[in-house]
Amino acid sequence: MAAPGKRKLGAAALSENSSCAERSKRGSGAAGPVGNSRGQPQSPFVEGSVVRVTMENFLTYDNCEVSPGPHLNMIVGANGTGKSSIVCAICLGLAGKPSFIGRADKVGLYVKRGCSKGSVEIELFKTPSNLIITREIHVANNASAWFVNKKPSTLKIVEEQIAALNIQVGNLCQFLPQDKVGEFAKLSKTELLEATEKSVGPPEMYQFHCELKNFRERERELESSLQEKTNFLEKMKQRNERYKQDVERYYERQRHLDIIEMLERKRPLVEYENVRQQHEEVKEDRDHAKEELKKLQQTKSPMTQQIQEIEKQWRSLDIKIKEKAAEIKETSQRCKQKQDAVEKKDKQIEEIQQALRMKREEEIDQKKRIYITRKMIEDWQNELNSTGNSENLQPQIDSINNELRQLQDEKANIDGEMSDLRRERENLEREKKRVTDGIVQFNNMMNLKEDKLRGRFQDTYNALLWLRQNKNRFKRSVCEPMMLAINMKDNRHAKYVENHISANDMRAFVFESQEDMEIFLREVRDHQKLKVNAVCAPSESCAENRPTRSVEELHQYGFFSYLRELFDAPHPVMSYLCSQYRVHDVPVGTQKTRNMIERVIQETKLKQIYTAEERYSVKVSAYTNQTLSSNTSLRPAQFLTVTVDADEKRQLENQLKEINKSLQLRDSQLHTLYERQKCLERKDNELRQQKKECLERKNKRKQLESKISMKQDSLKQLEQDTINLEEESQQTNAKIKEINIQKAKLVTELMQLIKSCITLNMLKADLVLQSTTVTSKKNRLESDYKAATVQLRALEQQVSDLSERKHVLLEKCKGLMRKARQACNLSPDQEVPKDFQTAFQDLPDTLDTIDALLNEEKSRASCFTGLNASVVEEYNRRAQEIQQVTEELKEKKQELESYRQNISQVKERWLIPLKQLVEQINEKFSDFFSSMQCAGEVDLHTENEANQEGFGQQVPPLPGNGTQWWRILRQTS
Repeated sequence: MAAPGKRKLGAAALSENSSCAERSKRGSGAAGPVGNSRGQPQSPFVEGSVVRVTMENFLTYDNCEVSPGPHLNMIVGANGTGKSSIVCAICLGLAGKPSFIGRADKVGLYVKRGCSKGSVEIELFKTPSNLIITREIHVANNASAWFVNKKPSTLKIVEEQIAALNIQVGNLCQFLPQDKVGEFAKLSKTELLEATEKSVGPPEMYQFHCELKNFRERERELESSLQEKTNFLEKMKQRNERYKQDVERYYERQRHLDIIEMLERKRPLVEYENVRQQHEEVKEDRDHAKEELKKLQQTKSPMTQQIQEIEKQWRSLDIKIKEKAAEIKETSQRCKQKQDAVEKKDKQIEEIQQALRMKREEEIDQKKRIYITRKMIEDWQNELNSTGNSENLQPQIDSINNELRQLQDEKANIDGEMSDLRRERENLEREKKRVTDGIVQFNNMMNLKEDKLRGRFQDTYNALLWLRQNKNRFKRSVCEPMMLAINMKDNRHAKYVENHISANDMRAFVFESQEDMEIFLREVRDHQKLKVNAVCAPSESCAENRPTRSVEELHQYGFFSYLRELFDAPHPVMSYLCSQYRVHDVPVGTQKTRNMIERVIQETKLKQIYTAEERYSVKVSAYTNQTLSSNTSLRPAQFLTVTVDADEKRQLENQLKEINKSLQLRDSQLHTLYERQKCLERKDNELRQQKKECLERKNKRKQLESKISMKQDSLKQLEQDTINLEEESQQTNAKIKEINIQKAKLVTELMQLIKSCITLNMLKADLVLQSTTVTSKKNRLESDYKAATVQLRALEQQVSDLSERKHVLLEKCKGLMRKARQACNLSPDQEVPKDFQTAFQDLPDTLDTIDALLNEEKSRASCFTGLNASVVEEYNRRAQEIQQVTEELKEKKQELESYRQNISQVKERWLIPLKQLVEQINEKFSDFFSSMQCAGEVDLHTENEANQEGFGQQVPPLPGNGTQWWRILRQTS
């Protein structure tokens, strides 16, 4: 569709419709009435209008001429009759490139097949005489020969002639081929407005537009530069402001350093004066201590003689006390010996009495045993008398033994049968475990597939759980999601199936009945609000559909199977996949197929093909009958990699059922044999009890006679061992009397020794009291002597210490004086200057105050870290830079303001004609739409914020189409 305006590509816009007939002229002829009237000033054609198109050996035409009218032109006809060929002729005849048409990329391909060359001739309306452009196309070298008004020319001259008429074949707003409609729809707002300006605007309009865009870019550069300068200036000011604070802190730090210097000069003088005063005080203390030491030495001599006399008296008393202590110790030892002998006699008496008591208890116990023995003999004799004859019990015992032998044989037979059954049952249990493990392994694989489903599609998994619990609500069978129902025969082929079946269908439930599917969806979607997919299998089964050709025919191309043969699935699922995805007719190939893919596509005519790692889709163009193919790489399999052999699983389940039946039969047989065994055990126990009773009755008399004989012998022995208690009592009394006589003699001797010990202790006590009195006096004198000695030594040490301290302080005074003079830079004979004395008067006079003030000033000075004289220099240098940048910023602002004024002038020269042009387009566009009883408008939008301009256009519905099209065009300045 050509855009309306005062210049047009032709007087008509060319359109195609496959439902109408074609209007064309074949053969050569004149240009018609248009050529006869091109000199008239009132011609309906405008300059640049196409008045004639002649084609020879061009595409589908042998020889054809078309004469468009000055108004709307339409060419209609069936597909393939050559409508698009006329459009191609106009483009190529007006120096257009083949890429403008969007078909063949070489001009030689537009010559009719079988011909070596073709030509296109276009006559354009121009005053005073029309312009005729001829293009001869040669197939051999893909070259073109140009003619202007029947005279040889060059491509450059032809392009200049066409450009003079404002014909722009490459502008989609003037010339829009069928294959370029998509590109036209993709034009941006900028490209669309520029194409409109080129097409219908004056030449300078597009130039102004380009110039305005360049100005705008330069303006942005200036604004960006201005902003950068402004930011740089602001940062420099902020940084210099920080430097200003550093300069003030530098001077403040210098003041603190001056005070520290004066304090450090005065401190040695104050320290010297303090040490000098200490030296005088120590000298006085030393003289006083020497006087006290002399007095103490005079009073110490008489105390030594008194201590020696007391020492002799104490030694004499100590010897006497030791002698009495030795006599007392000897007497005490003799007392201890007598006392031990008395205690020994007491123990002998107690032992004799204990022996008598034990014999009395032994006699009582012996009498009790004799009584019990006689009682037992009497009871056994009575029982023996009541026991009958045992000779008639032997036949009964023999009968019981025969019955027991028969029972043992029968029990042995039953045990053998039970052992056989148990061995069979153990074999069955081992087989059952093997089969159960196989089934569990299959179930674990299914659980893996269900876990993948739950991880990716939680709603589908919840719907699956509901389905398994409510299968009785459906009339026909319902298959679980395809990703669970499909079982790969070889998991290496899972990628082909997953790439072929969509993800939505992979998680879809498959129903055989539409009614069942509605019930399911109503429950899970409407009630449970789950997002699930469901499909219905075809009413007529497609699972048995056969491929169009056997796989053996495709072996030569590297194909080894069709998709359907790679997996197993329930009948409804397979029917749906064959119907929807034609899995029975999609072959799977190898790398060999990929290497010869072009040959495979051309010879097999297959629609879909799988190679080792790619999928190919093949289509045939409805216009050119060309075969188009596209390929995509296969995604790795995600769901079907777990393979479960359904036949083997069913076989194992059947084996498990048979094994369970055999186990039940063996358990029943074992139970029967066990009951029989229990009955035989009961009978065996009864017979053994009877035999035991008979044997006990037979042996009981002999046992009783033996027991009675043994007890009678024991009774005789007990009666012979009787003890004479009276004789034992007399012997005991005689022994105790003799021991008591010996004990009385020992007690008399012990009393005499105790009296002697008491007398000796009293004498020792008197001597101890005398010794204590002498010791106390001696200790008092020694204590006084020691105190005097300690005091004397302390005074001697004090005098020595004070002398040493006096010497140290004297040396320290000399050192402090030298240090003080060095601190003030004074010579040994020089006095302290007056300015120092004046400064020292304002400072503290004590060391503590000076140290406190010195620490305080040092702490304050240490707070000013990282400061040096370069800070002041940097501050002054940056102040000069700020002034220089401020001047440069002022110049930049003036330059930007001047540039903006130039932009405003260029914008007015561009925008005012553009608005007038849009008003003219809108007026004609509205008239055209009104004539078709439709409304349409073309307007220019100016957005001040984004500085954008553009125009919009509405296209009415096409006749007989019923589809409304909207196109909004925008342009950024």
